[in-house]
Amino acid sequence: MDKLQKKINYQFKDINLLKQALTHRSVGKNNNERLEFLGDSILGVVVARELYQRFSGIGEGKLSRFKSYVVRGQTLGLIAAELKLSNLLILGSGELKSGGHNRKSIQADAVEAILGAIFLEAGYKTVSEVILDLFKVYLDDINPNDTLKDFKTKLQERLQKFRQTLPQYTLVKTTGKDHNALFTVRCLLQDQKIQVEQEAKSIKRAEQMCAEILLEKL
Repeated sequence: MDKLQKKINYQFKDINLLKQALTHRSVGKNNNERLEFLGDSILGVVVARELYQRFSGIGEGKLSRFKSYVVRGQTLGLIAAELKLSNLLILGSGELKSGGHNRKSIQADAVEAILGAIFLEAGYKTVSEVILDLFKVYLDDINPNDTLKDFKTKLQERLQKFRQTLPQYTLVKTTGKDHNALFTVRCLLQDQKIQVEQEAKSIKRAEQMCAEILLEKL
C-alpha cells in the first residue's frame, strides 16, 4: 500500500481507513460502500467546480456533459489501472473465485472509496488536490468546442445513419436496496444480433456502459 499512497500523493494517518476503502462488500459489513458513496459525491463537486472555473462562458448543459465525461466509469477504471488497484482489492471468497479483481466496476468503486477516505481524514482541500492531480489528464483533454455526446446518443445516431433498428435497453435485475442497489441492464442490437449486459449503481450508468461497449464492437 506504500506504492499506492505515493502514487496518489497522500499518506494515510489511519491505514485501516485505506484498507476499508479497498474492501469489497463481499467481505462483510466493514466494506467500502459508504466511503464510495461519499467519494462519488466529493468527486462530482470538485470536478464541477474545476469545470465552472475553467470554462466561464459555457452553459449548464455542456458543463454537465463535460463532468460526465471526466467522472464516468471508464475514466475511473483507467485511473484504477494506473494505481494498480486490482492487486490491492480485498474481496470475499465468491468474488475471488469469479475474478472480481479484474472487474472494472469494483476497481472504479474503490477509487471513489479512496477519495471518500481522504476526505474524511484530511478534509476538502486535500482531497481536492488529490482529485485534480489524478484527473488532470482527463480535465486537460476537454476541448470546449466539443459536444461530448454521451454513448447512448452516439449509438443511436450511428444506427439511424444506416437506418437500422434502434437499441433496446432492458432492466434485467436489481440487487441490494437503496443506495447500495445494483442494476443489471441488457442492450440488444436486433439487426446485428448483438447484446451485452452491464451492472452499475444506476440504470442510466448501466445503459451508458452497454452503449459504450456496443460502439466499440461496431
